[in-house]
Amino acid sequence: MSIDFILPDIGEGIVECELVEWLVKEGDIIVEDQPIADVMTDKALVQIPAMHSGVIDKLFYKQGEIAKVHAPLFSMIADNTGDVDDITPAKEIHENSGDNSSAQKASGKALASPAVRRVARELNVNISEVAGSGKKGRVYKDDVVAFDQGGNNVLTANQVLATRVEPSYVKKIKGIKAIMAKAMVDSVSTIPHFTYCEEIDITELIKLRLALKETHVVKEMAKQYIKLTMMPFFMKAISLALKEFPVINSQINDDCTELTYFNDHNIGMAVDSTVGLLVPNIKQVQTKSIVTLAADISRLTNDARSGRVQSSDLKGGTITISNIGAIGGTVATPIINKPEAAIVALGKVQTLPRFNNNGIVEARSIMQVSWSGDHRIIDGGSIARFCNLWKSLLEKPSNMIIYMS
Repeated sequence: MSIDFILPDIGEGIVECELVEWLVKEGDIIVEDQPIADVMTDKALVQIPAMHSGVIDKLFYKQGEIAKVHAPLFSMIADNTGDVDDITPAKEIHENSGDNSSAQKASGKALASPAVRRVARELNVNISEVAGSGKKGRVYKDDVVAFDQGGNNVLTANQVLATRVEPSYVKKIKGIKAIMAKAMVDSVSTIPHFTYCEEIDITELIKLRLALKETHVVKEMAKQYIKLTMMPFFMKAISLALKEFPVINSQINDDCTELTYFNDHNIGMAVDSTVGLLVPNIKQVQTKSIVTLAADISRLTNDARSGRVQSSDLKGGTITISNIGAIGGTVATPIINKPEAAIVALGKVQTLPRFNNNGIVEARSIMQVSWSGDHRIIDGGSIARFCNLWKSLLEKPSNMIIYMS
């Protein structure tokens, strides 16, 4: 008997989502908790798991279509009501979870869909000898093709087949990467960007952070896996500077007739996640301490890197920080996160010689920063004066006290 899987609530107020990718096909044998589909609300990716073992009967949406919450997403024939002889019993998989390949060889059967078994037969591969890369040892087509090529499970099936024909292959741009691509094109084609670069001496800030790491408060934070990085200081200093230059925290409407100034400083940070570029933001930075910001940053970074950030954390940003220096590079021309008015890229910290006030050369910790601004509402003088204040707060961290309310 076929049963419908009803798409559940996947976030507060969410009534629909985009079907990003089906991870199964009609006729596939599935097991409980196996990922069935990736769906997306705004820019948050959610993976839908199977509630039961069985066979996929019908997929109700095509890739890219909008699925409705509380409506059927797919239908399936649950265990014992369809042809599921090829499925490895869940109990057996669980008992042998430490060695999936041994479990398969002992039972003589592998956990795989009919389509994957067909590929194995075509390649004359004994599927029970293939180590599955999926959950509970499930064997995918990539595993079979890689096994046929000598047991190397690093290459994907597309890559292996491509090397047989020519040294290239085509991969669709989809999901968050597709959204990012469209957003970047929209930003550069509608916003007149200009870039302003500066160097900041963060030698004293680094010393302050190292000293704070020895305090009781920060040691307790570490026990909760909350790191005191440099980001809370950069973020707080931006917030303090925004109080003096509110135009940097404003947004213009599409026809350039109105400018909205925001009291809240919702500062975003670009995160290179497993599903693409995400920009979650910390709400109301102007009201938060360095300790609170550190906790918020740790939470959002972990969520974003896993691709499971909440949609509410992706909305309402007013300005963005991109920390390219964590990967490498010194100067950039960052693209504004529309409809915001400005973004800054932080370069890597370098130990460089600089003259002190007495004309003596010293080794200093220097960071290059690159601001991009919306030239419709921000001119060069405004971004320069704003950056000068931000720079002074970072180079002399004690100056932050003066601007705190």
